[in-house]
Amino acid sequence: MGMSTGNMSWKRSPGSGRRGYRPMAEINVTPFVDVMLVLLIVFMVSAPLLTAGVAVDLPRSEASALKNEDESPIEITMQQDGKLYVGEQEIKRDALVPFLRSVTMRNLDRRIYIRADQGLEYGKVMEVLGGINREGFNKVALISTKSK
Repeated sequence: MGMSTGNMSWKRSPGSGRRGYRPMAEINVTPFVDVMLVLLIVFMVSAPLLTAGVAVDLPRSEASALKNEDESPIEITMQQDGKLYVGEQEIKRDALVPFLRSVTMRNLDRRIYIRADQGLEYGKVMEVLGGINREGFNKVALISTKSK
């Protein structure tokens, strides 16, 4: 078979004499694996930071996670100071329902998530939830964090 002389990466073809040395055609995959592992770590660290929305202190719950759906849900965030956001856009409370109607194009099956600060009064959350439900949106969910 092939012979190797020292650190040279040449193979000698059998029976070819002194002139038969040719380069080895083997790929070293170690650098490729190293790069892929570094990329994996970078994505694992950065993925949790990509959660969109406004910072809010969510309450804890033992409810199971919701299944993913094809259409992305609309996220409504309620901060403790009373500000209301749809996605990252601040919106007035009385403009929320007309805004939802226009965004969903009157598709009442669109999923809506409400993220409310745990320090917020229950009545304020129910006002928003009731207004959305009164408009006919039935797929409304309250978001919480997992209990430890």
